[in-house]
Amino acid sequence: MKQTFGAFAKKAILVVSFGTTYADTRKACIESVENRMRAAFPGYEVRRAFTSRMITRRLAERDGIIVDNERQALERLLAEGFSEVYVQPLHIVAGEEYEKICGIVNEYTDSKKFRRLALGRPLLYYLGQEEQPDDYLTVIKALDVTAGADTAVVFMGHGGRHPANAAYAALQLKLQDAGKQNVFIYAVEGFPSLQRVVGQLRSAGIRKVRLQPFMLVAGNHVRNDMDGDEKGSAKSVLAAAGFDVEVKLNGLGENPAIQDAYVRHIQDAMDQSVGYGCQ
Repeated sequence: MKQTFGAFAKKAILVVSFGTTYADTRKACIESVENRMRAAFPGYEVRRAFTSRMITRRLAERDGIIVDNERQALERLLAEGFSEVYVQPLHIVAGEEYEKICGIVNEYTDSKKFRRLALGRPLLYYLGQEEQPDDYLTVIKALDVTAGADTAVVFMGHGGRHPANAAYAALQLKLQDAGKQNVFIYAVEGFPSLQRVVGQLRSAGIRKVRLQPFMLVAGNHVRNDMDGDEKGSAKSVLAAAGFDVEVKLNGLGENPAIQDAYVRHIQDAMDQSVGYGCQ
Protein backbone atom coordinates (compact mmCIF):
# COMPACT_ATOMS: atom_id res chain seq x y z
CA MET A 1 0.00 0.00 0.00
CA LYS A 2 1.36 3.42 -0.93
CA GLN A 3 0.85 6.11 1.70
CA THR A 4 -0.13 9.69 0.93
CA PHE A 5 1.02 11.99 3.71
CA GLY A 6 -1.16 14.93 4.63
CA ALA A 7 -0.35 17.98 6.70
CA PHE A 8 -1.46 16.30 9.92
CA ALA A 9 0.37 13.02 10.26
CA LYS A 10 -1.17 10.23 12.29
CA LYS A 11 1.48 9.15 14.79
CA ALA A 12 1.81 5.92 16.73
CA ILE A 13 4.06 4.12 19.16
CA LEU A 14 4.12 0.35 18.80
CA VAL A 15 5.17 -1.33 22.05
CA VAL A 16 6.54 -4.80 21.27
CA SER A 17 7.32 -7.53 23.79
CA PHE A 18 7.74 -11.29 23.74
CA GLY A 19 4.36 -11.46 25.47
CA THR A 20 2.84 -13.52 28.27
CA THR A 21 -0.23 -15.69 28.80
CA TYR A 22 -0.61 -14.55 32.42
CA ALA A 23 -3.26 -11.84 32.67
CA ASP A 24 -2.02 -10.42 35.97
CA THR A 25 1.58 -9.93 34.90
CA ARG A 26 0.46 -8.72 31.46
CA LYS A 27 -1.39 -5.90 33.17
CA ALA A 28 1.33 -5.19 35.74
CA CYS A 29 4.37 -5.39 33.47
CA ILE A 30 3.26 -4.67 29.88
CA GLU A 31 0.14 -2.56 30.12
CA SER A 32 1.88 -0.42 32.74
CA VAL A 33 4.64 0.47 30.27
CA GLU A 34 2.09 1.18 27.54
CA ASN A 35 0.23 3.51 29.90
CA ARG A 36 3.49 5.26 30.73
CA MET A 37 3.97 5.82 27.00
CA ARG A 38 0.46 7.25 26.68
CA ALA A 39 1.11 9.68 29.50
CA ALA A 40 4.49 10.74 28.09
CA PHE A 41 3.33 11.09 24.45
CA PRO A 42 -0.32 12.23 24.46
CA GLY A 43 -0.28 12.97 20.73
CA TYR A 44 0.47 9.36 19.82
CA GLU A 45 -1.68 6.27 19.46
CA VAL A 46 -0.07 3.50 21.54
CA ARG A 47 -0.45 -0.06 20.21
CA ARG A 48 0.67 -3.50 21.38
CA ALA A 49 2.39 -6.39 19.61
CA PHE A 50 3.90 -9.68 20.81
CA THR A 51 6.76 -11.42 19.02
CA SER A 52 5.92 -14.91 20.37
CA ARG A 53 3.61 -16.71 17.94
CA MET A 54 3.02 -19.41 20.53
CA ILE A 55 1.71 -16.87 23.03
CA THR A 56 -0.51 -15.04 20.55
CA ARG A 57 -1.94 -18.36 19.39
CA ARG A 58 -2.62 -19.56 22.93
CA LEU A 59 -4.26 -16.27 23.94
CA ALA A 60 -6.54 -16.47 20.91
CA GLU A 61 -7.48 -20.13 21.45
CA ARG A 62 -7.77 -20.10 25.24
CA ASP A 63 -9.01 -16.59 26.04
CA GLY A 64 -10.31 -15.18 22.76
CA ILE A 65 -7.74 -12.36 23.05
CA ILE A 66 -6.24 -11.23 19.77
CA VAL A 67 -2.79 -9.63 19.91
CA ASP A 68 -0.98 -8.71 16.71
CA ASN A 69 2.56 -9.82 16.04
CA GLU A 70 5.00 -7.11 14.95
CA ARG A 71 4.24 -7.44 11.22
CA GLN A 72 0.49 -7.53 11.69
CA ALA A 73 0.63 -4.46 13.91
CA LEU A 74 2.61 -2.48 11.33
CA GLU A 75 0.25 -3.55 8.57
CA ARG A 76 -2.72 -2.46 10.67
CA LEU A 77 -1.16 0.96 11.31
CA LEU A 78 -0.41 1.30 7.61
CA ALA A 79 -3.98 0.42 6.65
CA GLU A 80 -5.32 2.95 9.15
CA GLY A 81 -3.27 5.76 7.64
CA PHE A 82 -0.51 6.20 10.23
CA SER A 83 2.56 7.74 8.64
CA GLU A 84 4.86 8.29 11.63
CA VAL A 85 5.55 5.19 13.71
CA TYR A 86 8.03 4.48 16.49
CA VAL A 87 8.62 0.90 17.57
CA GLN A 88 9.76 0.34 21.14
CA PRO A 89 10.76 -3.19 22.11
CA LEU A 90 10.42 -4.19 25.76
CA HIS A 91 13.12 -6.83 25.38
CA ILE A 92 16.02 -6.77 27.82
CA VAL A 93 18.95 -7.31 25.44
CA ALA A 94 19.52 -7.01 21.69
CA GLY A 95 19.12 -10.75 21.12
CA GLU A 96 17.10 -12.91 18.73
CA GLU A 97 13.72 -11.32 19.46
CA TYR A 98 15.13 -7.83 19.01
CA GLU A 99 16.77 -8.86 15.74
CA LYS A 100 13.42 -10.21 14.57
CA ILE A 101 11.94 -6.74 15.05
CA CYS A 102 14.97 -5.14 13.40
CA GLY A 103 14.42 -7.24 10.30
CA ILE A 104 10.78 -6.26 10.02
CA VAL A 105 11.51 -2.56 10.61
CA ASN A 106 14.29 -2.56 7.99
CA GLU A 107 11.96 -4.23 5.51
CA TYR A 108 9.35 -1.51 5.96
CA THR A 109 11.90 1.31 5.93
CA ASP A 110 13.43 0.02 2.70
CA SER A 111 10.01 0.13 1.05
CA LYS A 112 9.35 3.60 2.56
CA LYS A 113 5.75 2.71 3.32
CA PHE A 114 5.81 5.08 6.29
CA ARG A 115 6.99 8.65 6.17
CA ARG A 116 8.98 8.02 9.33
CA LEU A 117 9.70 4.72 11.05
CA ALA A 118 12.24 4.34 13.85
CA LEU A 119 13.15 1.62 16.30
CA GLY A 120 14.05 2.19 19.94
CA ARG A 121 16.72 0.14 21.68
CA PRO A 122 16.13 -2.60 24.26
CA LEU A 123 16.73 -2.07 27.97
CA LEU A 124 20.46 -2.93 27.92
CA TYR A 125 22.22 -1.56 24.85
CA TYR A 126 24.63 1.35 25.29
CA LEU A 127 27.52 1.12 27.76
CA GLY A 128 28.24 4.83 28.14
CA GLN A 129 30.86 4.98 25.40
CA GLU A 130 31.45 7.76 22.86
CA GLU A 131 28.94 10.13 24.44
CA GLN A 132 26.18 7.53 24.40
CA PRO A 133 24.11 6.97 27.55
CA ASP A 134 24.93 4.17 29.96
CA ASP A 135 21.82 1.98 29.86
CA TYR A 136 23.35 -0.40 32.38
CA LEU A 137 23.87 2.30 35.00
CA THR A 138 20.32 3.52 34.42
CA VAL A 139 19.02 0.02 35.10
CA ILE A 140 21.18 -0.39 38.20
CA LYS A 141 19.82 2.87 39.61
CA ALA A 142 16.28 1.74 38.75
CA LEU A 143 16.74 -1.56 40.58
CA ASP A 144 17.82 0.32 43.70
CA VAL A 145 18.91 -2.84 45.54
CA THR A 146 21.16 -3.20 48.54
CA ALA A 147 22.49 -6.31 50.22
CA GLY A 148 23.96 -6.92 53.66
CA ALA A 149 27.17 -8.55 54.80
CA ASP A 150 25.59 -12.00 54.89
CA THR A 151 22.68 -11.31 52.55
CA ALA A 152 22.71 -11.31 48.73
CA VAL A 153 20.31 -10.34 45.98
CA VAL A 154 20.34 -12.71 43.00
CA PHE A 155 18.63 -11.72 39.75
CA MET A 156 17.53 -14.30 37.20
CA GLY A 157 17.78 -13.31 33.53
CA HIS A 158 16.80 -15.34 30.49
CA GLY A 159 19.98 -15.64 28.45
CA GLY A 160 20.52 -17.79 25.36
CA ARG A 161 23.06 -18.63 22.67
CA HIS A 162 22.96 -15.22 21.01
CA PRO A 163 26.10 -13.09 21.51
CA ALA A 164 23.90 -10.46 23.18
CA ASN A 165 23.80 -12.84 26.15
CA ALA A 166 27.12 -11.21 27.13
CA ALA A 167 25.04 -8.28 28.39
CA TYR A 168 24.40 -10.20 31.62
CA ALA A 169 28.11 -10.56 32.35
CA ALA A 170 28.59 -6.88 31.49
CA LEU A 171 25.81 -5.99 33.92
CA GLN A 172 27.57 -7.98 36.67
CA LEU A 173 30.73 -5.94 36.10
CA LYS A 174 28.72 -2.73 36.08
CA LEU A 175 27.09 -3.73 39.38
CA GLN A 176 30.55 -4.19 40.91
CA ASP A 177 31.75 -0.85 39.54
CA ALA A 178 28.67 0.80 41.06
CA GLY A 179 29.57 -0.60 44.47
CA LYS A 180 26.70 -3.06 44.57
CA GLN A 181 28.31 -5.73 46.69
CA ASN A 182 26.61 -9.12 47.01
CA VAL A 183 24.29 -8.42 44.07
CA PHE A 184 24.51 -11.10 41.39
CA ILE A 185 22.85 -12.02 38.11
CA TYR A 186 22.66 -15.34 36.31
CA ALA A 187 20.99 -16.54 33.13
CA VAL A 188 18.59 -19.48 32.92
CA GLU A 189 19.94 -20.28 29.45
CA GLY A 190 23.55 -19.26 29.24
CA PHE A 191 26.24 -17.43 31.16
CA PRO A 192 26.65 -16.54 34.02
CA SER A 193 25.21 -19.78 35.39
CA LEU A 194 23.41 -20.28 38.67
CA GLN A 195 26.12 -22.72 39.80
CA ARG A 196 28.73 -20.01 39.26
CA VAL A 197 26.70 -17.66 41.45
CA VAL A 198 26.36 -20.36 44.13
CA GLY A 199 30.16 -20.54 44.30
CA GLN A 200 30.39 -16.76 44.64
CA LEU A 201 27.78 -16.77 47.41
CA ARG A 202 29.73 -19.35 49.36
CA SER A 203 32.99 -17.45 48.92
CA ALA A 204 31.32 -14.28 50.21
CA GLY A 205 29.95 -16.02 53.31
CA ILE A 206 26.33 -15.40 52.33
CA ARG A 207 23.59 -17.01 54.44
CA LYS A 208 20.44 -15.38 53.05
CA VAL A 209 19.48 -14.91 49.41
CA ARG A 210 16.68 -12.86 47.87
CA LEU A 211 15.78 -14.12 44.40
CA GLN A 212 14.30 -11.64 41.92
CA PRO A 213 13.45 -11.78 38.19
CA PHE A 214 15.53 -9.80 35.74
CA MET A 215 12.81 -10.24 33.13
CA LEU A 216 10.07 -7.95 31.91
CA VAL A 217 7.29 -10.19 33.20
CA ALA A 218 6.96 -12.79 35.94
CA GLY A 219 5.84 -15.55 33.57
CA ASN A 220 6.66 -19.23 33.16
CA HIS A 221 10.40 -18.87 33.68
CA VAL A 222 9.92 -16.98 36.92
CA ARG A 223 7.17 -19.21 38.27
CA ASN A 224 8.85 -22.47 37.29
CA ASP A 225 12.60 -22.02 36.78
CA MET A 226 12.99 -19.58 39.66
CA ASP A 227 10.17 -20.20 42.14
CA GLY A 228 9.14 -23.76 41.24
CA ASP A 229 9.14 -26.58 43.78
CA GLU A 230 11.09 -28.95 41.52
CA LYS A 231 14.68 -29.63 42.57
CA GLY A 232 16.06 -27.90 39.48
CA SER A 233 14.48 -24.52 40.23
CA ALA A 234 16.72 -21.72 41.51
CA LYS A 235 14.86 -21.63 44.81
CA SER A 236 15.38 -25.35 45.33
CA VAL A 237 19.03 -25.31 44.22
CA LEU A 238 19.87 -22.46 46.60
CA ALA A 239 17.95 -24.03 49.47
CA ALA A 240 19.73 -27.35 48.91
CA ALA A 241 23.04 -25.47 49.00
CA GLY A 242 22.17 -24.28 52.50
CA PHE A 243 20.93 -20.76 51.88
CA ASP A 244 17.86 -19.17 53.44
CA VAL A 245 15.90 -18.17 50.32
CA GLU A 246 13.30 -15.43 49.86
CA VAL A 247 11.60 -15.02 46.46
CA LYS A 248 10.28 -11.76 45.05
CA LEU A 249 7.90 -12.24 42.11
CA ASN A 250 7.92 -8.86 40.39
CA GLY A 251 8.80 -8.42 36.74
CA LEU A 252 10.89 -5.43 35.67
CA GLY A 253 7.89 -3.94 33.91
CA GLU A 254 6.31 -3.17 37.29
CA ASN A 255 9.16 -0.83 38.17
CA PRO A 256 8.27 2.83 37.33
CA ALA A 257 11.96 3.67 36.82
CA ILE A 258 12.28 0.85 34.27
CA GLN A 259 9.13 2.11 32.56
CA ASP A 260 10.75 5.55 32.37
CA ALA A 261 13.86 4.01 30.82
CA TYR A 262 11.77 2.62 27.97
CA VAL A 263 10.15 6.05 27.56
CA ARG A 264 13.60 7.62 27.24
CA HIS A 265 14.62 5.04 24.65
CA ILE A 266 11.65 5.83 22.42
CA GLN A 267 12.28 9.56 22.92
CA ASP A 268 15.86 8.99 21.73
CA ALA A 269 14.48 7.25 18.63
CA MET A 270 12.20 10.22 17.98
CA ASP A 271 15.14 12.62 18.31
CA GLN A 272 17.25 10.87 15.69
CA SER A 273 17.97 12.98 12.64
CA VAL A 274 17.41 9.94 10.44
CA GLY A 275 14.23 8.08 11.26
CA TYR A 276 14.74 4.83 9.40
CA GLY A 277 16.23 1.52 10.39
CA CYS A 278 17.57 -0.15 13.47
CA GLN A 279 19.99 1.16 16.07
